Amino acid sequence: MWKYISKEQEKEFLLSLNLIDNKLTDKEKIIKIYSISNNIKNNYKIYKIPKHNGKKRLIYEPSTTLKHIQRQILTNILENKSISEYAKAYCKGISLKKSALPHLNKKTVLKLDIKDFFNHINFIDIYNSCFPIEYFPKPIGILLTYLCTYENHLPQGAPTSAYISNLVLKEFDEKIGRLCFEKNISYTRYSDDMTFSGDFNPTDIIKVVKKELHKYKLEINKDKIHVIKKNNRQTVTGIVVNKKMQVSRDYRKKIRKEIYYIKKYGLPFHLNKIKYEGNPEKYLKSLYGKVLYVLQINKEDKEFNLYKRYLETLYG
Repeated sequence: MWKYISKEQEKEFLLSLNLIDNKLTDKEKIIKIYSISNNIKNNYKIYKIPKHNGKKRLIYEPSTTLKHIQRQILTNILENKSISEYAKAYCKGISLKKSALPHLNKKTVLKLDIKDFFNHINFIDIYNSCFPIEYFPKPIGILLTYLCTYENHLPQGAPTSAYISNLVLKEFDEKIGRLCFEKNISYTRYSDDMTFSGDFNPTDIIKVVKKELHKYKLEINKDKIHVIKKNNRQTVTGIVVNKKMQVSRDYRKKIRKEIYYIKKYGLPFHLNKIKYEGNPEKYLKSLYGKVLYVLQINKEDKEFNLYKRYLETLYG
């Protein structure tokens, strides 16, 4: 389709994607886009943030201009492509509750984690899944891929990375989903976390998943294989799914404790006790948001409906 396209037509195609500030001339836009793609490393700041296991996670923050370009790529190109129904993260209209719902009240829950997920989604997989030659002139597809990668992998922190990961794993999700459907097993994937639930042999599922992930040069994190039976607390995306959907006991306990101290000692004393130096209204809004989250998962929760009404009186 693009065999005889000229350089000028390539530029027109690139400009039609509306990737950059309209205040610039067409020539300046082209120069800016190519300049950034040729100097990707200089357009990121890299931070280390602590993980739950004590290790550090690298976060890649794109420059203002690159971030704008990536958001335009996300809006104008990527989000027009469908992802699998089994992929539940980074999707409009998909809440944590909807992600956990398929696993409610199941005999066995199997949780698997994809090791070093973003770092192992590479340039060629991104190009083929997101900007293939069927829809983009090859030089433009390669350019767009450069704008969404960092040293041959997905940078965690770029606006495009999350949706790209779902596009790259679309066929994987569909294949695993079909297999599970045939065996009456519920399957969802939330970023690098895969969850399976039902009445099944976990070893059989693990073997199949390992085999399919290998095709993408991905692997299961052996330290994060969890098989949870019904007599233990089963959580999916932080939500307990044993009999009814509920936020974890620890999360609820922390909120309960905060409300108790505010009621007993008053808000100013409580904030002083926990050494909170911010705006009291901001603290209350944050606490109110936590209560609403609990009610989003279980709107019939009588205790947290009382907390909601109590906090609303403090606003007045």
